Amino acid sequence: SSSNVCIEDSFISTGDDLVAVKSGWDEYGIAYGRPSSYITVRRVTGSTPFAGVAVGSETSGGVENVLAENINLYNSGVGVHIKTNIGRGGVIKNITVSELFMENVRTGIKVAGDTGDHPDNNFNPNALPYVKDLTLKNIWGVNVQRAGWMHGIENATFTGICLSNVTLQGTTGPRLPSWNCNAIRGAAIEVSPRPCAELTSVEQSGSCASHS
Repeated sequence: SSSNVCIEDSFISTGDDLVAVKSGWDEYGIAYGRPSSYITVRRVTGSTPFAGVAVGSETSGGVENVLAENINLYNSGVGVHIKTNIGRGGVIKNITVSELFMENVRTGIKVAGDTGDHPDNNFNPNALPYVKDLTLKNIWGVNVQRAGWMHGIENATFTGICLSNVTLQGTTGPRLPSWNCNAIRGAAIEVSPRPCAELTSVEQSGSCASHS
């Protein structure tokens, strides 16, 4: 639940996410109701078995207006990980990741609506998080095992996802890593390997219009 934060010019090597933006856990975060907002991460290099740039999974107060740019990741689990869960509530919006290079990474881009446990059994299963307006652009990866895994939540589809100028090369020979998507909507421009159908729908092409 922080605002007006800048993290820059850093090398980080850790056993968890390099940079994680959070805002409270289930009913407790909803009650406190304060988002994390206006956060800038730039010129960060590092390695981790988890994610380089992460939002969540405790996002019950909301996360908005986050910019991460000029990031270099090596020997990591996930490049970019946006994660939340049923019971979290909150809104994740206006997240931009740009100028990201990754090497030797298991999954390049992961967006998940089923990540993280609960502090107790008092969470509200009807408190669905809403994720919208994610922009991932100018991203390059080599030795990436899987390009992307993007699964939203049924009845709370993640929308406004834009992939622009994204190339994630596989680990062996000419075979490129694959995408796996569900309950998301968005658009893709100049993305390799070819993304899932949910990111190429005509009706959502406007979400990437400014990056064409």
